[in-house]
Amino acid sequence: MSLSPLRLRAAVAAAAVAGLGCATLTALPAAAAGEQVKVQYRQSATGSDQAEPWFKVVNTGSNAVPLSQVKIRYYFKADAGASYRFACSWAVKGCANITGTFGTLNRSTADADRYLEIGFTAGAGSLAAGADTGDLQLRFHRSDWQAINQHDDYSFAASQTAYGDWSKVTAAVGGATVWGTAPAGNDPDPDPTDPTDPPGDGATLFDDFTYTSHTDPALNAHGWNVRSNSGGPGVPGAAWAPENVTFAREGANSVMNLETSTAGTAASTRQTEVLTRATKFKNGTYAARVRFSDAPKSGPDGDRLVQTFFTINDLKAPMADDYAEYDFEYLPNGGWGEPANILYTTSWETYRPDPWEAVNQHSEARTSYAGWHDLVVTIDNSAITYYVDGTLFGRHDARYLPERPMSINFNQWLIDLAGQTSTTPRAYDQKVDYVLHVKDQVLTPAQVSARVAAFRSAGTAFEDTVPGTG
Repeated sequence: MSLSPLRLRAAVAAAAVAGLGCATLTALPAAAAGEQVKVQYRQSATGSDQAEPWFKVVNTGSNAVPLSQVKIRYYFKADAGASYRFACSWAVKGCANITGTFGTLNRSTADADRYLEIGFTAGAGSLAAGADTGDLQLRFHRSDWQAINQHDDYSFAASQTAYGDWSKVTAAVGGATVWGTAPAGNDPDPDPTDPTDPPGDGATLFDDFTYTSHTDPALNAHGWNVRSNSGGPGVPGAAWAPENVTFAREGANSVMNLETSTAGTAASTRQTEVLTRATKFKNGTYAARVRFSDAPKSGPDGDRLVQTFFTINDLKAPMADDYAEYDFEYLPNGGWGEPANILYTTSWETYRPDPWEAVNQHSEARTSYAGWHDLVVTIDNSAITYYVDGTLFGRHDARYLPERPMSINFNQWLIDLAGQTSTTPRAYDQKVDYVLHVKDQVLTPAQVSARVAAFRSAGTAFEDTVPGTG
């Protein structure tokens, strides 16, 4: 169930060889005593072009449960070659507080190889002991709106026309599974948050972005390129403006700011990108703390903006099978057919620009991500795994693993100028607190935090021990 966002990143080059070893993910203990939920399910459509799984989450424990800690998984068999989209039709808790992301099972079965994971934002509040969420009237469909077959889906039951307890849907609280049975061999992974005992020292890139300006000699000496050359992605004819990359203290930390601005014309559009010159990053852990923005700091809102943290290498030929790209892409005002804010994580195998064809897998959440967020992606020999703020966001197939090294990149750019046609100047900020890569080691999000805290406690603003040849 991958979706190919219809866009071409004509971005940069990249990467490097990294070894194949990996550490074991640390598991959470069981949910705290009293934090228990169950899931009730009914189907609202047995065929046609949409699946409509409706849910209620019931708190069966003795303590209130923050819904932001609850995840539900509905398992199904994807149609060959199909990609899917999630939607919320209506919810007592408000559709704006419901998220839906698609993931891939580690082990396919006859009736499941994908899942829809339902989550809640903080705005959904808490579920008191004995209470339920009320209706979650959800649906998903193929991106091309072709007919779907639900009758070979693990979690589907044509006879379930009224709410009832349903163990073929799983639920987790705080990362610990508390309800349901996953398809054979696919127990939901816990959210790894154990901050103790990070893996031993490995080749590492860490940068706290303690610089004075885009012309600071240390920025170049530390291997960063502030882009000034023309070209995609983004608005044709727009400039990439090094002067719009600035550095400042915020609290105890130094922060890099990428400002993208426009007055509604290509000539007035200034986009920003910072990337490593080295192409030496492959397997391991990548992490950054990034502040996304939903609105400009001045002027009218509505531009179709993309704010990113990603790794990439160059496409040597259309559909070349050694291309690789792993993205966090936040669209605060939608774009690529989306009407409002959405966060994508996308793992790329390859693409062809003309005529457009893409081979990738993605996870998504249609909700606001304005503010600071901890972004982590890990790559080992079996999967690419994305986390946002310590919570599993998506896991993608081994077929998308990198074959060549990549660069590490941050950029902010405009898809087009159709989202806001005003000629009033406006500017958007994307901020970055730090970046970390640990070669050949899979760190949990909490271990990432511990590693960053150790660098800062030691007064280390920059370190790069990753070999230049991988």
